[in-house]
Amino acid sequence: MEPVTPWAALPEASATSLVTERLRLRPLAPKDIEAVYAACQDPDIQRWTTIPSPYERQHAEHFVGRIVPDMWRAGTNFVFAVEPVGGGPLLASVNAHGHTGVWAVGYWTVREHRGRGYTTEALRALTRWMFTELGADRVEWRAEAGNAGSRAVALKAGFVMEGTLRAAMPLEETTRDAWIGALLPSDLGLPSRRPYLPARP
Repeated sequence: MEPVTPWAALPEASATSLVTERLRLRPLAPKDIEAVYAACQDPDIQRWTTIPSPYERQHAEHFVGRIVPDMWRAGTNFVFAVEPVGGGPLLASVNAHGHTGVWAVGYWTVREHRGRGYTTEALRALTRWMFTELGADRVEWRAEAGNAGSRAVALKAGFVMEGTLRAAMPLEETTRDAWIGALLPSDLGLPSRRPYLPARP
């Protein structure tokens, strides 16, 4: 996957931290391995994401210790841990990744911390960072059709649903239909790098 950062230097993991009213987003680090391993035992996370199933500790070790740092350095995927602003347990993980020439988001929430708006709050901070620091013109959200939980988070974060893509999501040696939504800088009251000329009805 090629970097799609259109301007400025790639962000450095050691210097990147996003703070909201309740949360701190920081790059996943080796100290998160046990928490990631525990969170990914959740059948819902295994069902709706592309992580291995069954999910073993070696998967968490390899992902957090090797894949995440490599992706940060390459500028292809910026994976964040979401934790309470004053410190505490891993609440969720969100990421900004290059996808078909545009930026996209992914996320999961630790089961016992769902229903409190943490992932929505983190996603709002992440997408603002993508527009202001990565220079994104558009941020996409995709999920397998039927993933109502992910869709609810995206809607609360301001994403506009755009439809269903047929056979757009490869999963377990099949292709699945995917829901797609998008967020533009103007949806957050931010300027775009280029003028947007929408289609006329």
